Amino acid sequence: MSDTSIEWTDKVWNPVTGCTKISEGCTNCYAEPMANRLKHMLPKYEYGFDVAIHPSELERPLGWKKPATIFVNSMGDLFHPLIPAKFILSVFNTIQRAHWHRFQILTKRSAIMQAMTDKEDICWPPNAWMGVTVESADHVDRIDDLRMTTARHKFISMEPLLGPVPGLDLKGIELVICGGESGPRARPMAPEWARMIRDQCIDQGVTFFFKQWGEWAPWDGKLIRLKDGKHVLWDGDNPIPDVINEHGEYSVRVGRSKSGRLLDEVDWNEIPWNESKEDG
Repeated sequence: MSDTSIEWTDKVWNPVTGCTKISEGCTNCYAEPMANRLKHMLPKYEYGFDVAIHPSELERPLGWKKPATIFVNSMGDLFHPLIPAKFILSVFNTIQRAHWHRFQILTKRSAIMQAMTDKEDICWPPNAWMGVTVESADHVDRIDDLRMTTARHKFISMEPLLGPVPGLDLKGIELVICGGESGPRARPMAPEWARMIRDQCIDQGVTFFFKQWGEWAPWDGKLIRLKDGKHVLWDGDNPIPDVINEHGEYSVRVGRSKSGRLLDEVDWNEIPWNESKEDG
């Protein structure tokens, strides 16, 4: 289960599984129902989505000889308060040893991450990309926590984007990933929210990656904008649009596979490590 369809990474590595909800971005967590399904299939998930550490997983990336970009803990949060600090350091030890890979760690528990940095517990390897999730303006303080770490590479995930986030300070940030929510209970992302993030990235010289619209696609009242720039006429079979913005745009539920990744007809697919030399 290491390969993944996540657009901004190659593999996932889960030495930690399980989590608890901390903010509104967690409401429709994709990992929770997945873990509960796997509970009946894999011993690793015998406790479902309860927080668990897996020491047997610590060596796994060392066996992947081909260099890859690896998302750490797609099924949990490495900095969850129930994870022992000693185990977190063991994860970073593996990252350091597997120097031919690039590792992306993403957390909503930025205060714990920053506190471990303050105590100088974490030795940040140059192949580690540390990120925080900022789903709304209520959580921009996580960016400040990230900036206070000594991680060489820093990024932000704004997915699911649940509201406008003006006035972003992106100093020290190399990448912003933006996207709408997917899943049966997905909340719509208004197009201007995504444009606001894109424009701030451009203004501050930060790489912008638009991951997806999610379940909802922009609708101009006549045409639904679908994947790869194609348009279809409103057919009356979809739910009534429930998001409208100042430009007269609606969002309509069409499903993630149809909504695509184009923002204003552009595929924002930039990744900073594709534009530079080795991390080390």
